[in-house]
Amino acid sequence: MTRDELSELRGRDVSRETYARLETHAALLAKWNPKINLVSPSTLAEVWSRHILDSIQIFDLNDRLEGVWVDIGTGGGFPGLVIAILAAAEAPGIAVHLVESDLRKSAFLATCLRETGVTAKIHSERAESLPSLNADVLSARALASLTALLGLAERHLAPEGLALFPKGANHQAEIDEALATWRFRLQKHPSKTDPLAVILAIEGLSRV
Repeated sequence: MTRDELSELRGRDVSRETYARLETHAALLAKWNPKINLVSPSTLAEVWSRHILDSIQIFDLNDRLEGVWVDIGTGGGFPGLVIAILAAAEAPGIAVHLVESDLRKSAFLATCLRETGVTAKIHSERAESLPSLNADVLSARALASLTALLGLAERHLAPEGLALFPKGANHQAEIDEALATWRFRLQKHPSKTDPLAVILAIEGLSRV
């Protein structure tokens, strides 16, 4: 995918420097994936649409230009590393934290940060074990059910914070299940990469 194509799909310009950093991330992903399975091998050929653009749209739903952004279960860097790359150019006041308990995946993330020249803090621990990171924005992609994610959000999200969780075709069932134990304000944003998927924007979280 060219920079112009990515900018058009995003609906906002992607700078040359940002695109070059995303290219570096994609190249490292292709190199490391056969060894540690960062993403499903069947999706590598579509890394720009299936993973990078999917992560960019999460970043674009946040209008804060500073604060703490915590991504849980970052894995191959989606969305957290992509968010760090975008924030470096577009919102340098955002401090990005990548939570990834798998040490091999954490090593991959550290390599990507070094090769792209982007700054982020890597936490090589389970999110359940970390002290609260007091996140202004919290994200997690393909990690757990919404009910489980809200438990992590309760731990790590600041009182006025925003949680952004991409979910697939069964998102309404997950929402209904979560409402049995949680109260929250919810907005659904259609996904640009999957007509059946949405990104859930959640605020005002509390237990029932």
